[in-house]
Amino acid sequence: MDLIVNLFDYISNLGSIVMIPVMIAIVGLLFRLSILKAIRAGVMVGIGFIGLNLVLNLIWDYIGPVTTILIEKFNLNLSVVDAGWPAAAGLAFATKVGVVIIPFIILVNILMLITKQTKTVNIDIWNYWHFAFTGGVIMTISGSFWYGLLGAAAHAVIALKIADISAKRVQDELGLPGVSIPQGFAITTVPIYMLLDKIYDRLPGFKNRRVDSEAINKKLGIMGEPLMIGLVLGIIIGIAVGYDLKQTAELGIAMAALMLLLPRMVKVIMEGLIPISDGAKSFMQKRFKGSEFYIGLDSAVLLGHSNTITVGILLIPVALILAMVLPFNTTLPFGDLAATAFFIAMATPIHKGDFFRTLISGTIVMGVVLAFASYFAPIITETAMNTGFQFPEGAAKITALSAGNWIAYVILMFAKLKFIGAILIVLLTGGMLYFFRKGKNLEEAQEEAGQ
Repeated sequence: MDLIVNLFDYISNLGSIVMIPVMIAIVGLLFRLSILKAIRAGVMVGIGFIGLNLVLNLIWDYIGPVTTILIEKFNLNLSVVDAGWPAAAGLAFATKVGVVIIPFIILVNILMLITKQTKTVNIDIWNYWHFAFTGGVIMTISGSFWYGLLGAAAHAVIALKIADISAKRVQDELGLPGVSIPQGFAITTVPIYMLLDKIYDRLPGFKNRRVDSEAINKKLGIMGEPLMIGLVLGIIIGIAVGYDLKQTAELGIAMAALMLLLPRMVKVIMEGLIPISDGAKSFMQKRFKGSEFYIGLDSAVLLGHSNTITVGILLIPVALILAMVLPFNTTLPFGDLAATAFFIAMATPIHKGDFFRTLISGTIVMGVVLAFASYFAPIITETAMNTGFQFPEGAAKITALSAGNWIAYVILMFAKLKFIGAILIVLLTGGMLYFFRKGKNLEEAQEEAGQ
């Protein structure tokens, strides 16, 4: 067991730049691609993710200082500091559950594939930290490693099923063949966005009316292009925070580059995934007659849609306003504030690229995120102390917006009941598998939920 743990610990330390190409190549070989084609596919996807990360660094480089200025302008003085997802991930992997999480979740995934309970092969190993986080906080509260492991497994099972049902919408809206998104936080937003989408369909002002990027492009012409939207948005933000002419111009160009380059990087990822997707289809048709598998990827690939990144940038001041006015909030958004696009990544495919639906839904979800991030703050702080985590300067309590998810909360509430809670967790995941039986897609699930 120690050998297995050390092996996967070594693999996780290689980082996503190495892990993703290796995992893609392995999947390609499993689907009978030639060695060279499998390696090329893996390297191409890896290059796409390198490009994606380089472009996303623009957000942190240029929006990071903006968020600091906005926090000062709003004069926010809250008791808990948002340490950001890197801190939350490092903390989650440092727990006893986190140490074994990679081989354990791979085993859960394999068992679900063998029993035909999922179509998703989750190769997004780095983001297993979300499952480790759920297990880690449960272990902190219950004092039981095994309850923590059960909670992590439940989160992973739910993630795989939600990835399955939302896969077609993701593929259609983003043009990503054979892909699903099992990322531990992204899937927690899907039920919320599904419910909100049904509500919008019943509202007079929203019914049969969708404002997507294509509609905006047609109406505004050149000014409706993502590049120009980014430029204007950057200039407006620069003026709002009091930048001088040079800083404002730089921010405008950076946001224009972000809007133009993100979709291009996603296309590079697609180029690598197409041979894998074709190989998977051929493999399944020969052996399983019509069965299909999805490659589970990081929700970062969804940021290639102009709607997602535009709304994500607009949500930065929205999140700060919510932090200021919500009575239950104790969290100062900071570490994850520049990554607000990740919180609405799944809203774009579920709302079919509708700008206003995504913006409204994103605002609601940011309120939910703040609520759960504030709730988890004492537990995360205690877990951090137990693992020897180094706190940010001046912070007595820490949390992370990316850790503020309701699925971890529900599983934690059950786990507090010890043995009875363990039974309830098993019933919850079993009920989820039963509800989404027979490979329902998002439309079928929404129909059944709306009846």
